[in-house]
Amino acid sequence: MSKSPAKEQLLPFWVKFAYGTGDWGTASYGTLRQIFYAIFLTDVVGLEPRLASVAALAGIIWDAINDPIVGMLSDRAKTRWGRRRPFLLFFAIPYGLSFMLLWWAPPFESQVGKAIFITIAFMISDTLETLVAVPFSALTPELTQDYDERTSITGFRMFFNLLVSLVTAVSAPMIVDAVLAGGGTQQQGYFLVAAIFGGLAALPFLLIFAVVREKQAGGSRNAEVPFVETVRVAWSNIPFRFATILYMLNWITFDLVGLVLPFYLTYWIASGNLLEKAIGLPLESAVFALLLVTAVLVLPIWMFLSKRLSKRSAYIIGMVFWAVVQIAIFSLQPGQVNLVLAMSILAGISVSSAHILPDSIFPDVIEWDELRTRRRQEGIYYGVKNFIRKLTGALAIFIGLQVLGWFGYQSPPEGATQFAQSATTLTAIRFLIGPLGAALLFSAVLMAWFYPLTRERHARIRRLLERRKTKEEAKATAG
Repeated sequence: MSKSPAKEQLLPFWVKFAYGTGDWGTASYGTLRQIFYAIFLTDVVGLEPRLASVAALAGIIWDAINDPIVGMLSDRAKTRWGRRRPFLLFFAIPYGLSFMLLWWAPPFESQVGKAIFITIAFMISDTLETLVAVPFSALTPELTQDYDERTSITGFRMFFNLLVSLVTAVSAPMIVDAVLAGGGTQQQGYFLVAAIFGGLAALPFLLIFAVVREKQAGGSRNAEVPFVETVRVAWSNIPFRFATILYMLNWITFDLVGLVLPFYLTYWIASGNLLEKAIGLPLESAVFALLLVTAVLVLPIWMFLSKRLSKRSAYIIGMVFWAVVQIAIFSLQPGQVNLVLAMSILAGISVSSAHILPDSIFPDVIEWDELRTRRRQEGIYYGVKNFIRKLTGALAIFIGLQVLGWFGYQSPPEGATQFAQSATTLTAIRFLIGPLGAALLFSAVLMAWFYPLTRERHARIRRLLERRKTKEEAKATAG
């Protein structure tokens, strides 16, 4: 049983709520890209799957540079508004506008020309996403240093994360269908979706700038340490290594399942019926609605289990359960729509755990680093974390589209309502969503099992930091 956090570590409800809205901004971008970008590239832009995957992955090369750099810049920034908040003020609106660039199909005939445009658009939108997401995330360990209060903050964030994921996953296909019914094109439908959610994504960061205040944490904040040395020291942080690998395995599973699910539902469960519906919604909207509504509803349960047991134990329970569900999904047969809806509810229970617990584990590595280096480097750590998050999305697109391309995936003709894939393609789709997803989840469980930073060890680190701070203050006073 955990102890109650110190009074000074508790945050008012309205601060947690305002800060949590930031995940509405980042998850809007992430959900659209995770679920719909692959099928947008193949069926709207018209890129061959393997070439589309390379175009998306190429942007990650720039990612490897810009995320840690933005983190370092936010660590070293000195303004009257703090280190992180100015980024939210100046880049929120450009970030929202970048949605439309990412979802515009270039009118080129050349496959190479299309791929080059998609790569550039990906890099621009990714850079603007980095400029708000890294400073926003780096605020988490600064707002409180309490082990369980950080889980509470993450709970607010994941509420908005799952809420916008639900709204986006359900409404995006409906908006595209409405545009098509009105005589428009899929491109116009996706562009309208990007405009709506891009505009809404900018607002939370402006709210956070206005409402949330940065706290001054201990440590030497702005020491001019060379960038390469900072990254080297960060990687030598053993809990950070475990947290990073766990985070990568967790999100690549979620991204891969999200990417493949529309293909699985359309070509396996619906047997190629592109207009299949369930509970009055497009089939993929119905599945995502049940999954994400369940995930939102069970968030308090995972927060309770995390406090009662530990973040690590609760996470292991959630991931083992999810792996079993993915194996069961692999066994479903065409036409079993009701069973796939039931599986969506079961998967939602664990998806909730996958959202809240890795993000609540991550801030704890900051104090370990501060104890070793006497510096607080939230920006660098969250730059790496943000890079890992986007890397998983790019890897999911690359793996999914490469597999589909190699196993003969064919884009349906314009205007088709029925289109069948080959048996080989269907087997590949089922493998991606079933056995491969389960294997990745069990690997994440293994990382969590050996993760070294327990609640007790984190409390001991905080005591050592407080003791050192007291000694330094006493020495300064005596001097």
